[in-house]
Amino acid sequence: MYFVILGVLLLLMKVTDYGPVALWSWPAVLWPFLAAVVWWIWADSTGYTKRREMDKMEDRKTARRRKALSALGLDYRAFDKQKKTAEKFKASRQREIDKVEGKRAAARQKARDSVLHSRLDSGMSSQLGDSTQQPDTKQ
Repeated sequence: MYFVILGVLLLLMKVTDYGPVALWSWPAVLWPFLAAVVWWIWADSTGYTKRREMDKMEDRKTARRRKALSALGLDYRAFDKQKKTAEKFKASRQREIDKVEGKRAAARQKARDSVLHSRLDSGMSSQLGDSTQQPDTKQ
């Protein structure tokens, strides 16, 4: 948004021949619009815009809950403490799950490797006395 405002100001200064901007070339005056387009493309592709929107919604939801709790005569700080405790529990539970899954993945990989390395390959079958092999005859 700041790039667009800057671009509009520079454009107005160029069109009205005001100040040093009147002597600038048109590409120098229009670069903030290009910068705004690049910013919007980056913000949308990385999810920055969506995260900001979700943060605003979360803030509105929290404010609405606080207002409702205070209207009921309850202390909203207890609600916030309960929410933080629940978030801590979820985070610790996720760490525990990741730890267990890591151990399980390592055990599965070890079992898979042991099975793959225990198989007989085609080169070993000829050493075990295949009938296709010609016997050596010395004369």
